[in-house]
Amino acid sequence: MKISVSEAKGQLTELVKRAEAGEEVVLTRHGHQVVRLTPIAASVNSKARRALMEEVRAAAAAKVLPGPDAAHSQDFLYGDDGLPT
Repeated sequence: MKISVSEAKGQLTELVKRAEAGEEVVLTRHGHQVVRLTPIAASVNSKARRALMEEVRAAAAAKVLPGPDAAHSQDFLYGDDGLPT
């Protein structure tokens, strides 16, 4: 939708609602496009961000396979004869 700035003055609330709903609203001056009304993406609040991070951590922890204990690395690095395997 294109509308002149002078016409938009009296309809600003309606134009904002239309832009929020996804409609492209362009304001013109002397027939030239000068402004586009677009909605701002909602920012994630701290509680939602924390919940997302916990979800990611849990998913990562589920994918980690337990490996050999470094304290017992000699058990698999060296054979019974004491030489590297």
